[in-house]
Amino acid sequence: MKKFLAFLLPTLLCFLVGWVSAWIQTDALEEWYPYLVKSPVSPPAILFPIVWSALYIIIGISAGLVIATPSEQWHTTLLLWFIQLLLNFLWSFFFFALRSPLLALIDILLLLIVISLYAISASKISKGAAWLFVPYLCWVMFATYLNGYILIYN
Repeated sequence: MKKFLAFLLPTLLCFLVGWVSAWIQTDALEEWYPYLVKSPVSPPAILFPIVWSALYIIIGISAGLVIATPSEQWHTTLLLWFIQLLLNFLWSFFFFALRSPLLALIDILLLLIVISLYAISASKISKGAAWLFVPYLCWVMFATYLNGYILIYN
C-alpha cells in the first residue's frame, strides 16, 4: 500500500495543480489569449489538456519512483520535484492570470533549469525517474518557444 501511495499521491498533486491552473486560465482563454499573435506551429487548443494529462501522469510516476527507491539523496530530489511543480503552476498564473508573457518567460526558463536539475538528481536514484522527465523537458522547451514568440509578436 505504501508503494501505491508513493505513486498515487504525487500524481494526484500534479492533477490538482493542473486543475487549479486550468481554473485560473478560464477568463484569459476567452478574453485575451485568442487575440494574441501566435506561432504558426502552435498546437490546436484540444491538444493541451491531452498532453498535460499524460505529462502529469509521468511526472507523478517519476516522483513515485524516487520515493519508492531507498536513497540518501531522495530529499533533495523531491525538493527539486516540488519546485518544478510550483514553477509549472506559476507559469499559468503569470501568463494567463497576470497576462504577462515576460514574467511567464522568466518563469519557464527557471522551470527548464529545475526540470534538468531534477532529472540529473533523479538519475542517481532511478534511471526510470530521470527518463520520465525527458518528454516533459521537451514539451516545456517547445512551450518556451511558444511563450517567447508571443512575447515578441504581441
